Formats: sequence, C-alpha cells, structure tokens
Amino acid sequence: MADKSTIEWTDATWNPVTGCTKISAGCDNCYAARFSERFRGVLGHPFEKGFDLTLRPERLSQPFEWKKPRMIFVNSMSDLFQKEIPNSYISRVFDTMENADWHIYQVLTKRSSLLQKFINERYRARKAPPNMWFGVSVENEQATSRIAHLQRANVGIRFLSVEPLISPIGKLDLRGIDWVIVGGESGPRARPMNPEWATDVRNQCVAKRVPFFFKQWGGRSPKTGGRLLEGREWNQFPKKTRAIQRQPELRTVA
Repeated sequence: MADKSTIEWTDATWNPVTGCTKISAGCDNCYAARFSERFRGVLGHPFEKGFDLTLRPERLSQPFEWKKPRMIFVNSMSDLFQKEIPNSYISRVFDTMENADWHIYQVLTKRSSLLQKFINERYRARKAPPNMWFGVSVENEQATSRIAHLQRANVGIRFLSVEPLISPIGKLDLRGIDWVIVGGESGPRARPMNPEWATDVRNQCVAKRVPFFFKQWGGRSPKTGGRLLEGREWNQFPKKTRAIQRQPELRTVA
C-alpha cells in the first residue's frame, strides 16, 4: 500500500495481489516485474519471491485505514483477473471496495474476458457500484479487442489505458467509454512512442467528447520526455466522477 503515488492519474496504490505473467506485447518491459525481480531472494523483503504471483490477504483491509477519500489504483503490481487467482479471493477484494466506499477504485486488466465474466456474475441485476472504475490496457491495435469485453461488463465507469502505446492504435470504439489515458513506455529498453500515435488517440477522444489524460512520453525514466502534448497538459478525468462527502467509520473485512 502506498499512501501517495507518483502515477499522475491516481492518489494511492493498493496491492492485495502481487506478481503476474506476461500475456501480450505491452508486457515485454513491465516496470512491475523489473522492480520486483531486483529483490528476488532477499529474505524478509515483500518481493522475496520476485514477481511470482502472490496473494496477500493481510492487505485486504488496508483501504479501511485511510479515512481521507482518495483514488486508489488496485494492483499496480499485478493483475486482479489472472486465471490463477481464485474467484473467492477476487470476491474478497470486491468486498473491500464495496464496504470502504468513500474511495474511488481504479481496476485495470489485460484479462478483459475474465473481468467481464466476473463482473456480470457478481452484478447480475445492477451495475457495479459507481466508486469502482474498470479499465483495460490497449497497447496496440491487436489489443483493441479487449474494449468489447469492457463494454459488455455491467459497470458504470469504463476506461482505457493506452499505455505503453507501442504502435498505431487505429480507430477506437469509444461507445460507453468514460476516460482514456495515453502514455509512452519507460525504462532501460523503452520503445519510443511516435507523437502521431498519441495525437490520433487524443483527436478521437476530443471528437467523441471522451475525457483524455496524457500521462507521459516515457523514455529512460517516466519523466524523461515530460507530459506536454502539442504544447499543453491533458489532465481530464471522467465526467461521472462521484462526489464523496462523508467521513468513514473504521471497519474491517474478515
């Protein structure tokens, strides 16, 4: 759990799961894997097992400890919808998000079909609560197939993380999409992002009036290229952002 995050589009991170496996081109230079593997074999370190998939039930109640409402990126160091994670455990993560509902949760996945299946089974008669935002990663044109799964999920807020943008994305189906994030890759083997790829996504969002957030150009470090796209910052958020007003009581989930 990180009370403050350097990720521009969130306030904090929460990792009830860590570790993952690579499934598409966007995973090739995964920052989370690179960071975690540095500590493999270091006894007592949270990443003693590197980037191996690890359930962390002791972290399930962490959002209850934050009384100040904030946006929380769920599993910045993993993917909640990996097929190896039991549905019973995913349900416990959702229990926390439902009960610690003064926060906004941003859940991002590349396993879009599993997201759709889980959501539509859990929320058969209603949409997922509005404090939960669900997104899919779309790093290239091949990954745009994930969008359809997200559109068919019974949720209120849908977003696309077009990061790392590693090739032209083509025409996006933005029906029902509430937010789009674009960013370039960072790290020692970062693949460069052509400015035309980013401006094309931005132009599609503007045409469809979908809020657009430009996160970074990327490079050796996330901040290498700055955040200006054609001379300005783009920091838009979903128009349906819920106003959170009440102060919570401290509760826990068994």
